[in-house]
Amino acid sequence: MENGECNGGTAARSPAIKFTKLFINGNFCDAVSGKTFETIDPRNEEVIAMIAEGDKEDVDLAVKAARFAFDHGPWPRMTGSERARLMHKFADLIDQNIEELAFLDAVDAGKLFGTGKMVDIPAVSARFRYYAGAADKIHGEVLKMTRPCLFGYTLKEPIGVVGIITPWNFPSANFAMKVAPALAAGCTMVVKPAEQSPLSALFYANLANQAGIPDGVINVVTGFGPTAGAAIASHMDIDKVSFTGSTEVGRKIMQAAAASNLKDVSLELGGKSPLLIFDDADIDRAANLALVGNFYNKGEVCVASSRVFVQEGVYDSFVKKLVEKARDWTVGDTFDPTARQGPQVDKRQFEKILSYIDHGKREGATLVSGGNAIGDKGYFIEPTIFADVTDDMKIYQDEIFGPVMSLMKFKTVEEGIEMANNTRYGLAAGIVSKNIDLVNRVSRSIRAGAIWVNCYYGFDADCPFGGYKMSGIGQDSGLEALHSYLHVKSVVTPLHNSPWL
Repeated sequence: MENGECNGGTAARSPAIKFTKLFINGNFCDAVSGKTFETIDPRNEEVIAMIAEGDKEDVDLAVKAARFAFDHGPWPRMTGSERARLMHKFADLIDQNIEELAFLDAVDAGKLFGTGKMVDIPAVSARFRYYAGAADKIHGEVLKMTRPCLFGYTLKEPIGVVGIITPWNFPSANFAMKVAPALAAGCTMVVKPAEQSPLSALFYANLANQAGIPDGVINVVTGFGPTAGAAIASHMDIDKVSFTGSTEVGRKIMQAAAASNLKDVSLELGGKSPLLIFDDADIDRAANLALVGNFYNKGEVCVASSRVFVQEGVYDSFVKKLVEKARDWTVGDTFDPTARQGPQVDKRQFEKILSYIDHGKREGATLVSGGNAIGDKGYFIEPTIFADVTDDMKIYQDEIFGPVMSLMKFKTVEEGIEMANNTRYGLAAGIVSKNIDLVNRVSRSIRAGAIWVNCYYGFDADCPFGGYKMSGIGQDSGLEALHSYLHVKSVVTPLHNSPWL
């Protein structure tokens, strides 16, 4: 593995941080308490900006604004085509500010600036356009009632005020995945971005305001999970919570939703995704998929293929190829165009990953690549590969959320399936094989919400994404996500003297 200069260099042009306050009812404002917190650049451990620290009182104000906008404002009462027009305008503004948004996610979350410009931010605007296209196609259906004296139909109505809590690993993508379908449905919302990476959410709020999305429709409260996040989950005037994050916090949100007003809940939670490589696989392609599946976004991906199962016939040749390719996986500054991996998001995550690497060493796994921190400043870690991992090891069972890969060998197809399913999670899985019959069998046998065959990270705005088991409830993406922000209402009237039934 080659390591770039991990010295916290800056972009050629560093935009000023423009928005650091809460965004409530169309205005930026200080927290009621006046408190602020630091957001840190993970490249150099320096403070980027002081961010308003929202708390329960601020959430109450934001919910009040969102409730008024829903009950009395124009957004849910607009035609779908009018909402779509404003969403397209919002997307246009995102496209016009790609570089600045990519910069914010790079300095705030350690994401690669080039990837942000070329992939992440363009995908955000594309997602708003996708749901804008669906906004004027929301409708119920006429029912064929079994009782001939009744006429019935359904309506699909916006669910109301939505609380949205996003994670730190993909600040822009997760903002769009939740906000875009909620907007298209006609909902209003309070967004709490992760405290580690709040900057881009505030910038998006300003762009939405510029686009003409009415006051109170999108509110952003920055702050911490145990305070601002908990206030959203337990709020009596929020109709739905959509959360992406850890399974541990997902449980707390579900409990708070149940203990308050039994609000609807969507949860996209943890993962420990398997990648199964069969004897007939193209080894070069398989090694590339394993590297990208594990180390893309420095391993801070909920669907990272952190458990790689290799059939015994190709195991040795695969490991050799994988280690060769890992040497060329460059770790460096987020603004270095040659870097493929930047710093971990913060000190806490950095130390957590290193502790798991120590566990792997102590528990008897074989370290074949990486395993160390890089440099004396910033949160950089070598992409790390362990072989001879067993299912009783912590690195096998726990979601590490970092650049750590576990390699295991299997003999038969049945054994591979059993090993892949030996986890409490079920978010995604990958299969590498040229045999379509094998692929069909295995994809139907693995208990996970997304199966990627001879590819990885097959995300798309039109493709539903959600987990099995302890990986969550509900779907992000696709029309399924739009429907999750809608209530179905049945309307029945008497039918008198109809000439037909």
